[in-house]
Amino acid sequence: MGDEPTNDGKRFDPMEPWRGMRDAYLDAWAKSMVDMVNTEAYAQATGTMLDSYLSVSAPFREAVEKAMLKTLEQLAMPSRADVVSIAERMTNIEMRLDDMDAKLDRLISQSAHAAPRTQPAKAPQASKKSVKAKPAKRGKK
Repeated sequence: MGDEPTNDGKRFDPMEPWRGMRDAYLDAWAKSMVDMVNTEAYAQATGTMLDSYLSVSAPFREAVEKAMLKTLEQLAMPSRADVVSIAERMTNIEMRLDDMDAKLDRLISQSAHAAPRTQPAKAPQASKKSVKAKPAKRGKK
């Protein structure tokens, strides 16, 4: 009986009316929530709640941070502040190297423009009858 098709050729689903009501309810609920969340009163209430939460949790966070610092110190591991300090130093070094590289490039380009390139003169070649170089004497130090 329940498996027999209806007039439009689809099988009867007893849950379909419930699904329709659920979808309509959720759509209405979502629209009302969006309207409520987009108000200034909601923003102020949320801000007040977050401020009070941060105020209450600050001592706990500080205690956890101190315990973590002590633990890292005992394990000879760097803390967040140590890593940030090293990162700042590395950034400073990188910037200085970039500046030096730029200055070197400018000097090279200036010297290339200042002195026109000419073919270097060939050095005179020594004849085969040249005097052999004397070996250097090693003295006592």
